[in-house]
Amino acid sequence: MASTSTRIGHGLAKVLGIDLQYRNETGVESLSRGESVFSVGSADTYVEGEPTALEWLQEITPSGKDVLHYFRSLFPFLTWITRYNLQWLIGDLVAGITVGAVVVPQSMAYAKLAELPVEFGLYSSFMGVLLYWFFATSKDITIGPVAVLSTVTGNVVSKASGKLPDVPVDIIASSLAIIAGSIVLFLGLARLGWLVEFITLAAISAFMTGSAISIAVGQVPTLMGITGFSTRDPTYKVFIHILQHLGRSNLNAAIGISALAMLYIIRSTCTLLARRYPSRQKTFFFISTLRTAFVILLYILISYLCNRGPKSQGKKAIFSTLGSVPRGFKHARVPHITTEILSAFASELPSTVIVLLIEHISISKSFGRVNNYTINPSQELVAIGITNVLGPFLGAYPATGSFSRTAIKSKAGVRTPFAGVITAVVVLLAIYALPAMFWYIPNAALAGVIIHAVGDLITPPNTVYQFWLISPLEVFVFFAGVFVTVFSSIENGIYTTVSISAAMFLFRAFKAKGRFLGRAKIYSVIGDHPDVEVETKDVEPKSRLSPIEGEKSVRNVFLPIGHHDGTNPEIELEDPYPGVFIYRFSEGFNYPNANHYLDQLVETIFKKTRRTNPATYGKPGDRPWNDPGPRRGKEVDPTDNRPTLKAIILDLSSVNNVDITSVQNLIDVRNQLDRYAAPDSVDWHFCCINNRWTKRALVAAGFGYHTPASDGSGTHRWKPIFSVADIGGSTSAAAAAEARENRKALRAAARSGDVSDDIEERGSSINSETDTLDKQLSQTKAYGTLEGKARQVAVVQGLNRPLFHVDLTAALESALANAQSKSH
Repeated sequence: MASTSTRIGHGLAKVLGIDLQYRNETGVESLSRGESVFSVGSADTYVEGEPTALEWLQEITPSGKDVLHYFRSLFPFLTWITRYNLQWLIGDLVAGITVGAVVVPQSMAYAKLAELPVEFGLYSSFMGVLLYWFFATSKDITIGPVAVLSTVTGNVVSKASGKLPDVPVDIIASSLAIIAGSIVLFLGLARLGWLVEFITLAAISAFMTGSAISIAVGQVPTLMGITGFSTRDPTYKVFIHILQHLGRSNLNAAIGISALAMLYIIRSTCTLLARRYPSRQKTFFFISTLRTAFVILLYILISYLCNRGPKSQGKKAIFSTLGSVPRGFKHARVPHITTEILSAFASELPSTVIVLLIEHISISKSFGRVNNYTINPSQELVAIGITNVLGPFLGAYPATGSFSRTAIKSKAGVRTPFAGVITAVVVLLAIYALPAMFWYIPNAALAGVIIHAVGDLITPPNTVYQFWLISPLEVFVFFAGVFVTVFSSIENGIYTTVSISAAMFLFRAFKAKGRFLGRAKIYSVIGDHPDVEVETKDVEPKSRLSPIEGEKSVRNVFLPIGHHDGTNPEIELEDPYPGVFIYRFSEGFNYPNANHYLDQLVETIFKKTRRTNPATYGKPGDRPWNDPGPRRGKEVDPTDNRPTLKAIILDLSSVNNVDITSVQNLIDVRNQLDRYAAPDSVDWHFCCINNRWTKRALVAAGFGYHTPASDGSGTHRWKPIFSVADIGGSTSAAAAAEARENRKALRAAARSGDVSDDIEERGSSINSETDTLDKQLSQTKAYGTLEGKARQVAVVQGLNRPLFHVDLTAALESALANAQSKSH
């Protein structure tokens, strides 16, 4: 008896005029005539049900366990901190100290890119490495100031300070970090890390390359001691100004060029020696890693020897130095964010967020693959979000993952994210113990450090060539991003690459092309010289059939008729049967591409078939304007040997879901082709459907089951064909066969006298179980028999959906079984 809710629902549907019984999926009238090997009663064995909205809500509604897992996932360190051991600590100590020696000079140099005093770079480094390990899913990432984000921050600070001259620049930078960090933190908490996937590798490479060129060119004036123009202009203008003012170089050029050359010489020498002496490769790696600290210490010594006199006398230094750096966290405070500050950099906020995302996620994913672990992008957004939200309380500005320091950390043998705490201790010591020494750091040497660091971000020509081999169109995206960055700004370069990549994705989605498939019979052979006479015995060993001999080595495959997939064009393919078409969607089936797909389908069908009844239109005036027919006084061409349309098979292996627009377009095409094939109707077969909601949508539109013409015309004996499979398990036919073989083997062993009493006892048990299983299989009425042997099988898909098939072969068999009964 129906429940109260069901009766209420049916009553409400009746009042609203909703037809709940508008379809007959089981096809009782058709199946009851005995055309199918399955009776209506056997349909009770498996009738496929539809997913419901309540079921969907239950799937997406988190359970208590899901909520607990969510909150635990916010602190990944809980999964490994209790197993921390001495070996891990040693690896983290080495990596943490190594990265700390690199991050101190780099962070001060990058702070100058952000138009901030150098101490803010130290603050950002300290907070980045100290906070990240609590929320990290990557052991290699080092969060802190990076060249590109610092440059973006510097652009924001320069523009905002021009609008708000009374607001300190560090307040602007801190406000930017909090706002951008809050946005990223929200995305992470909402588990929206998948949004980063919209940014392609070509866009990331263009952004990094263009930014690296822009930063390197912008540091050349400091490297050469040239002044008198702005380094915030577009890169090409800065380059022109450098050439114009090159004669104004001073002693700073000697410091900067020699420092830059020394950095490259040390690295190349260590690389060469590591290849020549593999046993000492680790030693040369650490020497190469510490080259930045060594060069900075060397030039601090040179600067001290040259400038200690002028400093003590209050005179100007012989060459430009860093100047006074306060000891400790002198800028720790509660950040003060106002609407005026927010509005001053609101237009630059999207570019800042994008840089935060793509730098960190791309680096963490890359090193995760290299070191055989998987990161959680959403949790990584939580990590950098919290770092940027809390960092400004100690004076930090926007920070994200650093490529160079992450590479160093990985090669140094880091074991866990706890290495960041070691790095934080090193930075803390620098903040409190080394400020007096920082005064002597030459600005030109820091410029050399920056140029050397960003040089690794430039995509090498060989990589660009690989891009060309994989996707030539994306190479143009790459160069477009680089050119816009060089001739405009880093922000515009980011927007250009992201926009073009999105446009390419949409174009491919809208212009997706399906393929008509033809059937080919293939054979398995050994070697690469197959013989045409595959069934003969006198063939060379390299040309024989594979170990799967006989009929089992022959199978049907379905290939694009035009060989657009690169298969051998010598293989002749055609429609599998006159009037039967197989069509495969290539990239989903939704509202953007539905019309494009179906227009191609209909156009090809009209080209390859003829109308079933040429006299459908009684008078010339009854014909539509776009199908005027033959000229007056002429009949339809009697020599037209094209077949009539009988069936369409749609391969939905690439379709995950459909929508109202795509299904309605499919309904319209079905109606159009039914009129074209009248008085017959067109059979629509679907295969490889991977989503239950897709099935529900198609069934709601009247697909999946036989629907005779509404006027009663064109009725014919329709034969449904179903695919069945072994149920499997301990009671399967395979298990029964194995048990029989074991029984025979035991009997043979018993006759030879080589079996113990224990084995005989087990053999009798197996015999008993096998006899019982054989008896069950022979007496069961729930399943049929195949090849005269008892096989416990069941239909793969519901008997109420006979036009949904498990694969193309099953769909074609079903279509061919009914195509011959249609009129020709």
